[in-house]
Amino acid sequence: MNTPMLRAALVLGLLSAIGPFAIDMYLPALPAIGVSLEASTAEVQMSLMAFMAAIAVCQLFYGPISDMIGRKPPLYFGIALFSIGAIACALAPSIEWLIAARFVQGVGACAAMALPRAIVRDGYTGADAAQLQSLLMLVFSVSPILAPLAGSLMVQFGDWRTIFWAIAIIGVLGLLLIAFFLKETRPASERLESSVGSAMRGYGLLLKDRNFIGLSLIGAFGMSSFMAYLANSSFILIDHYHLTPTLYSVMFSINAVSFIGVSQLTGVLTRRFGLNTVVRASVSGFIVVMVALAALFLAGIDQLAVLAVLLFIGYGFLGLVVPTTAVLALENHGSIAGTASALMGTLQMVTAAIVMGVVGAFFDGTAKPMVIGIAACAIIAFALTRLTIKGTAGQPVAAE
Repeated sequence: MNTPMLRAALVLGLLSAIGPFAIDMYLPALPAIGVSLEASTAEVQMSLMAFMAAIAVCQLFYGPISDMIGRKPPLYFGIALFSIGAIACALAPSIEWLIAARFVQGVGACAAMALPRAIVRDGYTGADAAQLQSLLMLVFSVSPILAPLAGSLMVQFGDWRTIFWAIAIIGVLGLLLIAFFLKETRPASERLESSVGSAMRGYGLLLKDRNFIGLSLIGAFGMSSFMAYLANSSFILIDHYHLTPTLYSVMFSINAVSFIGVSQLTGVLTRRFGLNTVVRASVSGFIVVMVALAALFLAGIDQLAVLAVLLFIGYGFLGLVVPTTAVLALENHGSIAGTASALMGTLQMVTAAIVMGVVGAFFDGTAKPMVIGIAACAIIAFALTRLTIKGTAGQPVAAE
């Protein structure tokens, strides 16, 4: 592992974590926000969905813009807007204000979530790109591991508004990270043919690319299963299983450790078996575990230990699915990496928002609707894998 790759993983991982930090850190505070603002569970969850919806839509703009003017200017704008949105959340007098402020925050956050994938593609392909993606996820793991714990401590000793002041400070630190530690990977010579027209043509090309869409959706339904857990876990674990906010944060972090830890095997496994084989095997393991979990809960086995163990195993398999599908999808689109990364992110976020909305509509205070939704995502991801990945070699499907 060379020093530039390690430095890139550290910087891009921390930038990628800024948006998720704004999600994970306030999860333990969702019930408290509902009480403070006299809002229902559905209304409080809408603040999360507004954030996700903004990320989904606005990536479509950041990607092509970064192809035209470089990666750093959109990052500056996005993270500055993210910090402003966080301050607005901290000052929210009502749930409606909070939802609107979260949308603004999401508009800014998506720059830091979409562009690191394009920056990786600017400099790496194949197994190297897969390894860098997995390292990026390792640094990124600071969010799901530490953010809920930090948020629960703030709720215990302070106020939920303190969380958003802290998030605003994190945004400012992100701006400093870009200024001093991130180099521009889209030089002016490579932007000459990038324009609004080329962006539209690029989106048209990508939408016609069966492999790109299929691989993006495999990752999308995989991530949606985690988002379904993310949106419902605090209500289920705190209200249904009666965990304290701190214990909830610990359990949430354990699942994140599984996801991130197994992802670190991506580079080794893809070099030995090939990207296609790793995707197929990991999706197969994912569906077996998540369908088993749903079956147990449908049979009436509503136990926290069963939920914790099977989610830990299932999200371990998911840790291999996400980086490998991202690398395969972007492999043949280096000239429009920003546009391709943006469309991939939009597909993932739109899918996640729909899944979260459907699962939320059936929420009954227990874990059953959530685990059924997770299993459904696993089934769809498995079906898409069977339709999309037919080769056996280590090269991308499109190149076989």
